[in-house]
Amino acid sequence: MEKQFVDLLTEELKLQEAVAEEHLRHMNITFGEAKRVASQYQKEAERCNAATETCEEARERAEALLIKERKVTSLWERRAQQMGWEGE
Repeated sequence: MEKQFVDLLTEELKLQEAVAEEHLRHMNITFGEAKRVASQYQKEAERCNAATETCEEARERAEALLIKERKVTSLWERRAQQMGWEGE
């Protein structure tokens, strides 16, 4: 009777160990997948940041060119008015 009890306990421990190993294997797979996905998101975020910086630089250049163009336009309007042009 005592041997059967020990055998049952031994079997129960083996089953618990197998379940624990399966949980550990599943956790490792899930963790690896989470790291892979996090890495993909990080790379995508870096590409997005680079694109945003590029757009911001282009916007700043366009704004500077617009300011310069407005100054030139204003200069030509003043010259035209000095020569008798009457604008709108």
